[in-house]
Amino acid sequence: MTISGRVSDGNWEVSVNTHQIAGGFDCAIKLSYAAPEGVFTHEFSHSSIFPSEREAALGGLLEGMVWVQLKMSKTLSV
Repeated sequence: MTISGRVSDGNWEVSVNTHQIAGGFDCAIKLSYAAPEGVFTHEFSHSSIFPSEREAALGGLLEGMVWVQLKMSKTLSV
């Protein structure tokens, strides 16, 4: 079974999909937000392995929201 989730607010969105790997579950994270120069998108995998799909989905959503916050505050540059 795969769990997916999405959270958004105004001009940003984070979505996740879990998948089973050796030792537990991982999470693919996709984020986007509206920047002055256009829509920014980024996809990455969570760096942790989680014991359950639920934890992987929640961890991925949290990681994505932190990433968006850092990017929008210009703390992070990619």
